[in-house]
Amino acid sequence: MDTARPSIEPRHAGADVASLPWRQGLAYGALALPLAFVSLPLYVSLPHHYATQAGVPLGVLGATLLGLRALDAVIDPWLGRRADGLLQRGAGPAWRAAALLALLLALAFAALWQPPAGDWHRAWGWLMASLSVCTLAFSALSLLHQGWGTRWGGSVAWRTRVTAWREGATLLGVLVASGLPWWLGTGGSSLVLAGALVVGLWGLHRLAAPTPPSLPPARHGAKPRSPWRQADFRHLLAVFLINGTASAIPATLLPFFVSDRLMAAEWQPALLLAYFAAGALGLPAWAALASRVGLAPAWRAGMALSVLGFAATPWLAAGDAPAFLLVCLASGLALGADLALPAALLTGLIHRHPDGPGREGQFLGWWTCASKLNLALAAGLALPALGSLGYAPGTRDAAALDTLAWAYAGLPCALKGLALALLWRLERAHPSWSTTT
Repeated sequence: MDTARPSIEPRHAGADVASLPWRQGLAYGALALPLAFVSLPLYVSLPHHYATQAGVPLGVLGATLLGLRALDAVIDPWLGRRADGLLQRGAGPAWRAAALLALLLALAFAALWQPPAGDWHRAWGWLMASLSVCTLAFSALSLLHQGWGTRWGGSVAWRTRVTAWREGATLLGVLVASGLPWWLGTGGSSLVLAGALVVGLWGLHRLAAPTPPSLPPARHGAKPRSPWRQADFRHLLAVFLINGTASAIPATLLPFFVSDRLMAAEWQPALLLAYFAAGALGLPAWAALASRVGLAPAWRAGMALSVLGFAATPWLAAGDAPAFLLVCLASGLALGADLALPAALLTGLIHRHPDGPGREGQFLGWWTCASKLNLALAAGLALPALGSLGYAPGTRDAAALDTLAWAYAGLPCALKGLALALLWRLERAHPSWSTTT
């Protein structure tokens, strides 16, 4: 080991860790910033951009995004296995693979926002090609980064801080992505992304701990069981899937809601800034609450706050942008719980299971698969459904705008309430979800 670099010994479930050293936390989390910088435009701004700037019909756009995102989600378990193999070979091979993926990501992201002019069919083909490369590189790099941190394991406090550093950098990246394109445009933003990827890779290479060695399975000679064979994993994933769908729908529909229902397109950067800034500021509070009451109870509290903050949104109309700013602050505060706590629960689940250590990528592959299916369903079902019910971008029809408002806020509140109730019920079957150790 290079003695000039700080190191962290591998941490596993039950380790007595007071806090994560800030230098290692910062170095590990830094790569999440450019990854988030990519994810916000891909999942929020991209549909609106191709619908309004390139003229791609909503039905075609929704079907395309559904297909590409579903395909991206399906290959995540395979990418997770590849990440496990790289991490088992050590930090060097894993880092070199990350650098190659970052290069592909930067190039594809820059191309994505420059569709050819003319007939929308050409822009559609450009979207399919550039988005395929961009999402593949993004997925592989994200899984490699998450697997690196998940291998540390540790107590509730340790796991929550690892995910909080990563998700804190994620929120900072989202904040940058929400405002920078309005200032520098897509070309300048693409250059900033490339620079941020370089900084994140440098931090991971120079400061973060080498990847911990994989632990031998408890059952020597036995084939490790699929994550799907684990009941606790299936239960946790079900809650994550329902809760994630509740968040994905408004993420996809936000530009349409702000532009057409509130008639306040100029407010969108401020609204996104308020939402993600509240999420970043709330992360330390959710980490502290989880250390006191347990991960699952803290997550339930976050879900409840989200429903309370979002419940009045369907009744907002033109001129209500200031009121919606308050909604964004409340729901953004709840966002911190969704970002940090489920991932910490998953890390604990992996390290408690005999087949878990050394196979983090496989669990994470299915986890991110579920997350992306949420986003694929949100774009692939919500957009065509709105189109079939009479909504089109720029409409002033009152009935169509009511449909947009209830799709944007009413349905997500119902799904969030369902996830809360399911999590509360499952806690009794999985006492470890509520432990503070």
